[in-house]
Amino acid sequence: MAGPTQQEETHPPQVDGFKIKGKLVNGKIKDLASVLRSISFLEIAPEKDVLNVIYVESRDIDKNPYLFSIAKIKEDEVEVTYTIPTEISPRKRRVDVIRYLLNIFSLIEDSYRVENKTLYQLIESAITDLSNSVTMEYTKLYTQYDSLKKEVKDLNKKVERLTEQSQALSTSNYELKSANDELNLRVKELEGLSDDVLKSKLQEWISEHNGSINIIEFSKLYKVSEAKIEDALNRLVNEGYIEVVR
Repeated sequence: MAGPTQQEETHPPQVDGFKIKGKLVNGKIKDLASVLRSISFLEIAPEKDVLNVIYVESRDIDKNPYLFSIAKIKEDEVEVTYTIPTEISPRKRRVDVIRYLLNIFSLIEDSYRVENKTLYQLIESAITDLSNSVTMEYTKLYTQYDSLKKEVKDLNKKVERLTEQSQALSTSNYELKSANDELNLRVKELEGLSDDVLKSKLQEWISEHNGSINIIEFSKLYKVSEAKIEDALNRLVNEGYIEVVR
């Protein structure tokens, strides 16, 4: 059996209890005190024809007993009262208290016997309740797990579909970009003027504009760099097709 510990809790615990038929087979009730006092963490409080065995497992912030049990050992029965904190399952708490009492009964069995039938029924009932609780919790958890498993499976399928769609879009986007690059290159080729065409256009412009040319406007109109225009003009001058008037 473990000794008591300190517990800083403020919520009042529930209280429950049970009775077990017993029989004093040797000596007096008060004689049991000397045996039980050998357990350091037990508090023994004798009354007339009753021995109170108090086991304080934890206390609240004000040092008051919080998790504890009281076993009133009488000549013909043992009356047990115990607390159930909110954080502990009532079924588990009952099993823990019974397990603790079995240790107490084993210490005093030479002088005091509890009725086996009552004890066995109590143990069987407590274990059944605990087992049913665990089964229900397991069923609940398994149902949640099964639901989450299906949800994950559906999400994985969705991710696979989205991945395939993304890959298809990436391929389509790449093909469109390649086609667009080819079209842009083709447009540039079509928009670009050959050297002979450029010289012809320059001569037409100069003829139509009284022998002058605005290189900036010509460049914007025919989408030809100003440097290429100047180079073409120089060639026209060198070839004698136009002359520079100063």
